[in-house]
Amino acid sequence: MIDFTSARRRLINMLKDEGIIKSDRVERAMLNVPREEFLPNYLKLYAYEDTPLEIMYGQTISAPHMVAMMCELLGLKPGLRVLEVGTGTGYHAAVCAEAMERRGVVYTIEYYPGLALYATQNLARLGYLDIVHVFTGDGSRGLPKYAPFDRILVTAAAPRVPPQLFNQLSSDGVMVIPIEERFTQVLYVVTKEDDVPHMRPVTYVSFVKMRYSEE
Repeated sequence: MIDFTSARRRLINMLKDEGIIKSDRVERAMLNVPREEFLPNYLKLYAYEDTPLEIMYGQTISAPHMVAMMCELLGLKPGLRVLEVGTGTGYHAAVCAEAMERRGVVYTIEYYPGLALYATQNLARLGYLDIVHVFTGDGSRGLPKYAPFDRILVTAAAPRVPPQLFNQLSSDGVMVIPIEERFTQVLYVVTKEDDVPHMRPVTYVSFVKMRYSEE
């Protein structure tokens, strides 16, 4: 029998030692969300290995260090409106909710209906549906009905910053997104300056590609 709680603590201590986890807020969020509960049974054994894991529909759940890094870059705090593009199993949305102390709202969009349902079931079972709202659709278009967003988190690589997502970012908001560049991908922090994107590169990354609706 695996002691998931101890394994989670060991991983988080390692990420702190490596300088990935910098804030108490992200540390608490990572401790409070059981990653194993967002994985199918055959993957639970690997819940606290610091690696991405392939789930259904050829998608992945990000490595814990990437989840922590992106949350740190977003600067999450209570009361924010967050949009996540790429729900996956729901894990990252739950970590965002915890980083906001469950005060605020997370809207998350998943391209694959079956995966959106799986994420919704996970989030419901763990009591997150009062703060996390799951939608199915083309994440590159965002959710204009609920905009603007204080933070936008994109967990799939795009060829450029999707214009509709940028338009839905509040004037003092922050977007974290992987962008394809030639033969690699770079994680960027995007902010608005006079309605023009200001992009700060952070590190090389490897994400699945963003899916678009055929229209």
